[in-house]
Amino acid sequence: MAQNRVLAERMIVGEGWLIELMRLLAANLLMVLCAWIVIPLGWTPVPITGQTFGVLLVAVLFGARRSAVILTLYLLEGAAGLPVFQPFGLPGLARFVGPTAGYLLSYPAAAFLTGWLAERWNVAAPAPSSHTDSAARAWKQNLRLVLALLAGEAVIFTAGCAWIAWGLGHGWKLALLGGLLPFLPVELVKMALVVAAVRGGGRLFGPR
Repeated sequence: MAQNRVLAERMIVGEGWLIELMRLLAANLLMVLCAWIVIPLGWTPVPITGQTFGVLLVAVLFGARRSAVILTLYLLEGAAGLPVFQPFGLPGLARFVGPTAGYLLSYPAAAFLTGWLAERWNVAAPAPSSHTDSAARAWKQNLRLVLALLAGEAVIFTAGCAWIAWGLGHGWKLALLGGLLPFLPVELVKMALVVAAVRGGGRLFGPR
């Protein structure tokens, strides 16, 4: 049987609407838990959260189309007033005119792009066995995973800063100072954690 290119299919095995519902609920719970990891910053209304980690991980685990649907449903839950976003913002639909609106609205597109690249490059494949070319293959696989994650990050932070600069009228200088630069070190850590989670999951849930 051909190896599944989406890790979630190896983690939650099976077919049918009930299995798909289980995958959707698992991804939704992951996003909510990540959103509740939050560190407010005094000099910017944009806090550090686990949301971007959740978006990237969901994208790699579930692939392009599933992750775009998952993140769209996540936004609809937040718009309906459910406590799925980080708790230090406006409630319900008002969150989509606040300082983090651009980031939030970019999530489905960022997840789709990262998931599409992850599927195309099969970045969730199990780590190569210890043969002569295994190190080179593993390095190439990790590089492709990092590039997929960087593509998603670029979508999220471009949209987030554009909203601050244009939507809120603060200009690009303040948008970059308050919406990008403080988060770069944390985003590198998040990407490293996604890589570690995917590599560990690839080893644990081998080819099916």
